[in-house]
Amino acid sequence: MVFDISKVTGIGDYTSKTEKTDEKERTLYFKDEKAFLVVNKNTIEIRTDGELKKLLIEKYESVMESRYFGRGGVEIVLAGQLSDDELIDLVRLSYNLS
Repeated sequence: MVFDISKVTGIGDYTSKTEKTDEKERTLYFKDEKAFLVVNKNTIEIRTDGELKKLLIEKYESVMESRYFGRGGVEIVLAGQLSDDELIDLVRLSYNLS
């Protein structure tokens, strides 16, 4: 499953850049040159605040600390634990935090 950013409403302008290596491909989305979303093959990574990060990691097995954002974000496996609406809300929040 790949996340489709076109489903996210209520955000402004952004740019994107795709990075490819032999092992993987990811697309980074930027607001004013600051990343707010990383889309991998089976996961997305977003910015979040500390309290929400803690809550998401405790509640969902498919949420872990982001490899890209580190302590400033989470990585979410697109396995169905979070609904599309929840993912869209989290991406919108990440955009606003950037």
